[in-house]
Amino acid sequence: MKSIIARSVAVLNLFAGAASVLADDTPGALPRSTPEALGIASAAILDFVETADRQIDALHSFMLVRHGHVVAAGWWAPYAAQSPHELYSLSKSFTSTAIGLAVAEGKLSIDDTVLSFFPEDAPADPSAQLKEMRLRDLLCMSTGHEKEPPTGRDVVSPKTFLAQPVPFKPGTRFLYNTAATFMLSAIVQKATGQTVLDYLKPRLFAPLGIADPTWETNFQGISLGGYGLSVCTEDIARFGQLYLQKGQWHGKQILPAAWVEAATARQTSNGSNPKSDWDQGYGFQFWRCRHGAYRGDGAFGQYCLVMPEQDAVLAITSGVRDMQAVLNLVWDKLLPAMRPGRLPKNAAMQKRLAERLASLTLPTPAGAVSSPLLPKLAGKSFVFPANDRKLDAIALEPGPGADAVTLVATSNGTATRLVCGQGRWVKGRFALGAGPERAVAASGTWVADDTFEAKLWYYETPFSLTVKLRFAGDQVFHDSEFNVSFGPTRQPQLVGRAK
Repeated sequence: MKSIIARSVAVLNLFAGAASVLADDTPGALPRSTPEALGIASAAILDFVETADRQIDALHSFMLVRHGHVVAAGWWAPYAAQSPHELYSLSKSFTSTAIGLAVAEGKLSIDDTVLSFFPEDAPADPSAQLKEMRLRDLLCMSTGHEKEPPTGRDVVSPKTFLAQPVPFKPGTRFLYNTAATFMLSAIVQKATGQTVLDYLKPRLFAPLGIADPTWETNFQGISLGGYGLSVCTEDIARFGQLYLQKGQWHGKQILPAAWVEAATARQTSNGSNPKSDWDQGYGFQFWRCRHGAYRGDGAFGQYCLVMPEQDAVLAITSGVRDMQAVLNLVWDKLLPAMRPGRLPKNAAMQKRLAERLASLTLPTPAGAVSSPLLPKLAGKSFVFPANDRKLDAIALEPGPGADAVTLVATSNGTATRLVCGQGRWVKGRFALGAGPERAVAASGTWVADDTFEAKLWYYETPFSLTVKLRFAGDQVFHDSEFNVSFGPTRQPQLVGRAK
């Protein structure tokens, strides 16, 4: 059977001279082509995008690569091509890659025991099961735990991981375990003297043209491994293309092909539902999918989907509650559209698709441009009782301009200001309460004469926050809700009084 690389070369030779390659001057950018030149109808991609707009809340970006060429990509404003996006558990696949590289360099073996790296953090009397736990078990999420150890950046550590009871024999039971991936990161750091981020920079990120990746660390300065990596959408696509090419990049083997094969194969059984992409088996920090595909994925819909049979890669970032719905859309709309040969040119449909991709935007709140109440609020601040969100006070100011309102939030004595465009997104930086200041885009409107609604998209993350302020005399009723969350999305109401 031909390897994926050989098949890719054969297909590209078939299309030589036929693909309309579009220039992209970004360093390290993947080559561009029209969809039809590489066997996909533009109409099918347009259908995918328009169905996503109707049914999925909400995609942030996608990039579809076929035969090594980008055939379509789009970002829903305020998300943008140059903006990094938090990957959450898609980070795990990058950590797995670091292990593969360290194995190739002879720094470690996946058959090494976990305890051998951290004798100083071991319990006084480690159990037989803990002594048996190996790197392979961390990679496969089969550590023998009944409950996942703590994973928060302020608590996760080798010591807390090793203190967790291991009631089952490692290698016999699947349990999704983000702390296990942290341990892989900690092991790389122990074996190489570098964080996973620094270790991967010259070996993976630089060769692939991934500029300025960031990776959060725990309180000990260890890359979190299981989450915390932020890169751009095209970076995700390049990573998937590297795996599709069995570790080759520009003719150089930068990751062993044997590692790619092992990491993306079914190493652990994790269910039997034929309709679920979470029941198809698990590799070394990669999920097996239906239709012969595999993927790295992260919370709320961050995907690096590799489809070897179609010689295709799909990168997606999003903020969704139903992650299966996104994959179902791919299988329903894009998978059957991938043909083995090129399709007839369709300039009209290509133009329609290009125009649609250029105009993608997340919806802004609908309502009135202004309210007769707004001039009365100028200079007035509403103070809240002490609360867990550390939000001290809030105020609204007109402008700048007739189609904007400025939201002013005070926390710990510091006021931050955010312009909310009416019917448009305005980018800035904002901290609302106890959270850190982040890149944000805001749009706001009056949904009633006494109620202002603002939508805040933290566009380097999956999260948005909808804030409603209802004014009644000298009071304001503050309601807020996140689009997605690991806990409740709706926050308790705050009631403030004018000072």
